[in-house]
Amino acid sequence: MGSHSTGLEETLGVLPSWLFCKMLRFLKRPLVVTVDINLNLVALTGLGLLTRLWQLSYPRAVVFDEVYYGQYISFYMKRIFFLDDSGPPFGHMLLALGGWLGGFDGNFLWNRIGAEYSSNVPIWSLRLLPALAGALSVPMAYQIVLELHFSHGAAIGAALLMLIENALITQSRLMLLESILIFFNLLAVLSYLKFFNSQTHSPFSVHWWLWLLLTGVSCSCAVGIKYMGIFTYLLVLGIAAVHAWNLIGDQTLSNMRVLSHLLARIVALLVVPVFLYLLFFYVHLMLLYRSGPHDQIMSSAFQASLEGGLARITQGQPLEVAFGSQVTLKSVSGKPLPCWLHSHKNTYPMIYENGRGSSHQQQVTCYPFKDINNWWIVKDPGRHDVAAPLSPHSQEVSCYIDYNISMPAQNLWKLDIVNRESNRDTWKTILSEVRFVHVNTSAILKLSGAHLPDWGFRQLEVVGEKLSPGYHESMVWNVEEHRYGKSHEQKERELELHSPTQLDISRNLSFMARFSELQWKMLTLKNEDLEHQYSSTPLEWLTLDTNIAYWLHPRTSAQIHLLGNIVIWTSASLATVVYTLLFFWYLLRRRRSICDLPEDAWSRWVLAGALCTGGWALNYLPFFLMERVLFLYHYLPALTFQILLLPIVLQHASDHLCRSQLQRNVFSALVVAWYSSACHVSNMLRPLTYGDTSLSPGELRALRWKDSWDILIRK
Repeated sequence: MGSHSTGLEETLGVLPSWLFCKMLRFLKRPLVVTVDINLNLVALTGLGLLTRLWQLSYPRAVVFDEVYYGQYISFYMKRIFFLDDSGPPFGHMLLALGGWLGGFDGNFLWNRIGAEYSSNVPIWSLRLLPALAGALSVPMAYQIVLELHFSHGAAIGAALLMLIENALITQSRLMLLESILIFFNLLAVLSYLKFFNSQTHSPFSVHWWLWLLLTGVSCSCAVGIKYMGIFTYLLVLGIAAVHAWNLIGDQTLSNMRVLSHLLARIVALLVVPVFLYLLFFYVHLMLLYRSGPHDQIMSSAFQASLEGGLARITQGQPLEVAFGSQVTLKSVSGKPLPCWLHSHKNTYPMIYENGRGSSHQQQVTCYPFKDINNWWIVKDPGRHDVAAPLSPHSQEVSCYIDYNISMPAQNLWKLDIVNRESNRDTWKTILSEVRFVHVNTSAILKLSGAHLPDWGFRQLEVVGEKLSPGYHESMVWNVEEHRYGKSHEQKERELELHSPTQLDISRNLSFMARFSELQWKMLTLKNEDLEHQYSSTPLEWLTLDTNIAYWLHPRTSAQIHLLGNIVIWTSASLATVVYTLLFFWYLLRRRRSICDLPEDAWSRWVLAGALCTGGWALNYLPFFLMERVLFLYHYLPALTFQILLLPIVLQHASDHLCRSQLQRNVFSALVVAWYSSACHVSNMLRPLTYGDTSLSPGELRALRWKDSWDILIRK
């Protein structure tokens, strides 16, 4: 007998009947999803959002460093290239994302602090991401303390301290980057702790990989926002290295298992951050493809890769430089100013100011502007040694008029292509970096960087360097503009310079070449401003002896200050000292085989200190070595690690130092009184935190608790 399928089975096709029955039973049951909600976390998140987002559009005026970041946002909106030496581009792109989401067109003149925003500036949207980052840092502080295996009370304490700290509130309510940096610092620490805690029971699981990769991503984002982020990255790498070392010594793991653990950490904590860091620059350069005001800082090749600017001037230029070529020669170093080799009819003075004689021939300088006298002709082919005007150890470089077009040996310069890849490479426009070596004396044409006196029109000195120890970028030049000349007459040559050329070359730099140059410029570009009205020293941060006046209402006394909660700052510094002393005391006693803490409590104590005390030290101590203008807000990332440590020290004192229940009760009462005082101070400073209240001169003087605080009082 043949088998027959029912109509239902025909409909189901190859689906087995037993599977269909199970599906029917499943559909008869209600679909239930169980979710565990931590109400503490929800409440802390809500309070964080409330304190950071409340009246976010106020004041509707440029506040302190918004004047700088706003310019960069406008450049992003208009796709104009810029260079900021304060840090990589990821933070700027996040701020620009807020502007893009709000429909900002980039049209606003960010020319002064206090300027009223026009109606086209979506200030709420521009300040939103920093505010969200500041708000979410509150529940993250709670989670970090929990992941360190301390109590819910200590975790809530850390979060509440983050919540009411006035400086953190102020900084996160404005279009600034510190709150975003702190967010990714905390996210990196939290992700690593969650990864580490899942190591013992579920290695290589989905959430194990998730937290490990998120650690690397967060570290990369922190570095991509500000170079300060590298301190937290080094902290995480250091702790991960210690844990990996302990893992290698675990005899219960096979060699392949240990190797797998190490490779996973290398990929997540080294490879992924490097890839993301490069990605930030790739997106940055892809967005900013138009020429802008910062072009001159970059090389000619970089400028030629941008739309407009030099690319428009050099379009159609021939590639190879030959005899008869008319060229402009730009100094590769760009220091102290981008400039071009220049000569004019004015001569060196007969006698310099110090009594030395000169050649009295035409001056050769480096001129920081485009000019017809920047053009030179490449010609086909006695000792004359005069010291340079400002650099007596070097030779003077001069020109003279030779109507017979002769070529004596002292006028000859040998070309040395510095970046040639083979002996067959030719001298190329823009691409080749070259040195000019004087044939008679072997002196190298060099930009000294000194400004000539008035007789040299304050232009930059060019010398023949005889005592050079080796390669230096001030000796390197490149052809920027290039024409094939046909005439030897001066007037006809000038006409040629204004006529279009016929050839064209492609000079698109690779991404890695542009990234390398941009990164190097960002690291080496120095800001000449070493003083500021509100600059401060790292020692002043610890005791909160300084503040920053961010904004003053144009008509009333309402004002915004970056000013910390003095109770929290002092207590946090004291907690760091107490932890350090206790740690070394326990360490010395353990050396004598006296264990005051159980092993699990000791491990928690050590890890908490490594993260919190180490995070504070790494984010604070390097500033003592920095030669740059420093402000109070530079201390905020270090402060957040101290705030995390403070409730941990308090819990440790309650659990291990208070010997009786009475002592614990008294200690708890003191902690409540201390926190109440911190809340009171936060509330008193609230008018200066939000700037929404106009205070009388007497009230403002009452808030000046330290003589060094610059509270603005209208006369």
